[in-house]
Amino acid sequence: MGVARILIADDHELVRRGIHATLDGDPRWRIVGEAENGQQAVVMSAELRPDLAIVDVTMPQLNGLDATRAMLAANPELRVLILTVHESEELIREVFRAGAKGYMLKSDAGAELVTALTALLGDRMYFTSKVAQVVLQGYLRDGALRAEAGAGSALSPRERQILQLLAEGRTNKEIARTLDLSVKTAETHRANIMRKMEFTSLADLVRYAIKNGMIQA
Repeated sequence: MGVARILIADDHELVRRGIHATLDGDPRWRIVGEAENGQQAVVMSAELRPDLAIVDVTMPQLNGLDATRAMLAANPELRVLILTVHESEELIREVFRAGAKGYMLKSDAGAELVTALTALLGDRMYFTSKVAQVVLQGYLRDGALRAEAGAGSALSPRERQILQLLAEGRTNKEIARTLDLSVKTAETHRANIMRKMEFTSLADLVRYAIKNGMIQA
């Protein structure tokens, strides 16, 4: 591979600037785009066809995990590095189920980002020592990775996106406008989500979104 093309997806400008500062000047790669939310990341990935994507988990409109799924569906050769402040066992499972090849805490990015990208370019997986501790204590405790589907796997990609928008406080009308749907269709999706996930209230939905890194508390 020649110069690797990198897409950054993070809703915080300071984080994007920090990544630029870490990577600028290295001839091995070039930053070709920056996305401020998950939906924009999916569109830019399809247009720019990057080799690597550095993706935050908690982003508006579409979270990083669902954005990763969508980007990889369109471009299976893409290598995704998740960069996040979260280090829960369940989230780590979901990251690798989504198809990402690397998982890094933002607190480690300054020291290890270049190492992580180099690993992904070499078709190796990468996660930092802090994440490795969570892995070893959690879903590796029995000596083997489990890839069991989470409850959210019952939802379609569109339903997951609507779930996130609902958790962000969007109304049915706002969701319909954002996704170019009819209000009735948005209402139907909402009802299906509540039924499939066995939510009894919007509070249940919000708690699920927070627990799975879709929104911040």
